[in-house]
Amino acid sequence: MKKWNDIEAKFLDNPDIKAEFEALRPHYEIVAQIIKARNEQGLTQEGLAKRSGIARCNISRLESGTYNPSLALLNRVAHGLGMEVHVEFRAPQTTVR
Repeated sequence: MKKWNDIEAKFLDNPDIKAEFEALRPHYEIVAQIIKARNEQGLTQEGLAKRSGIARCNISRLESGTYNPSLALLNRVAHGLGMEVHVEFRAPQTTVR
């Protein structure tokens, strides 16, 4: 049985796949932060939906990575989590996981 890190490394040997992976990294970092914060607070998607005033199906789409959220939507999610959104510009990462 192969480990995920081995499979990921093989895929990332391909420059096209690596470029797409890097282009999507910020989106998935945001998604991971939302899921982590929601789980740490013991919230379901329905609970976050009620707190943020966003439909549960949109929370689900956001967390699955199939929805490209606006900054306004992210602010509503953050408020529902009792948090704030901070946008940061930084130099690209030079190493891949």
